[in-house]
Amino acid sequence: MATNTPSIDFFHNPRCRKSRESLILLEEAGKSPRIILYLDTPPTETELKAILKKLDMSPFELIRKEEAVFKDEFKGKTFSDEEWVKIMVMNPKLIQRPIAVLGNKAVIGRPPEQVLDLIK
Repeated sequence: MATNTPSIDFFHNPRCRKSRESLILLEEAGKSPRIILYLDTPPTETELKAILKKLDMSPFELIRKEEAVFKDEFKGKTFSDEEWVKIMVMNPKLIQRPIAVLGNKAVIGRPPEQVLDLIK
């Protein structure tokens, strides 16, 4: 009998070691996530807001603050949550990675083992 289990959406950057390690852990656990290369296909504002809600995070908490684009263009400036969402959509490199989403839950794979919390 086929089961109708939802798949895991995995926002992935293959150049990121933590992202690769998280993906391997999911695959070793028997999961075949739907890989989203978010640098090539960034989430829409609506999608990013939904992910933030599932992560229970504010937009600013999801920002990669060590990225050059953050330091050069955004550090020390104040933006609303709505503006931070737009900034991340326009600059997907600023989005923490990897993010694994399953149903109404999401986790950031830092450390990579956190992705396993999604399938427990």
